[in-house]
Amino acid sequence: MADIANLVEELSKLTVLEAADLVKQLEEKWGVSAAAPVAVAAAAPAAAAPAAEAKTNFDVVLVSLPADKKIAVIKAVREVKAGLGLAEAKALVEGAPKTVLEGAVKSEAEAAQKKLEDAGAKVELK
Repeated sequence: MADIANLVEELSKLTVLEAADLVKQLEEKWGVSAAAPVAVAAAAPAAAAPAAEAKTNFDVVLVSLPADKKIAVIKAVREVKAGLGLAEAKALVEGAPKTVLEGAVKSEAEAAQKKLEDAGAKVELK
């Protein structure tokens, strides 16, 4: 087997035109294209994007709220999360950041986010 370090040293001495000619000759000899790996690498991020958009369930997280909006946010939390008592809603709001809804469908999560933000809270969908 050829000494890799010597091969690298020799290739480093090539001019740009000589390197281009080397690439062309290797492509012909091996029947490959040097551009193919670049096209595959460029396609990979594009293929990953639809997977991120396919998320269907979201967690609605109450991040923070101004002190003067506390009562409005407690009321909004009670509207968003059915069956939650006043004491539980107050504890949830005072313990921010807290998850208000877990695994909600996108439309439900967005509606909850809007309702909480309209009340003055800062909300994230995760």
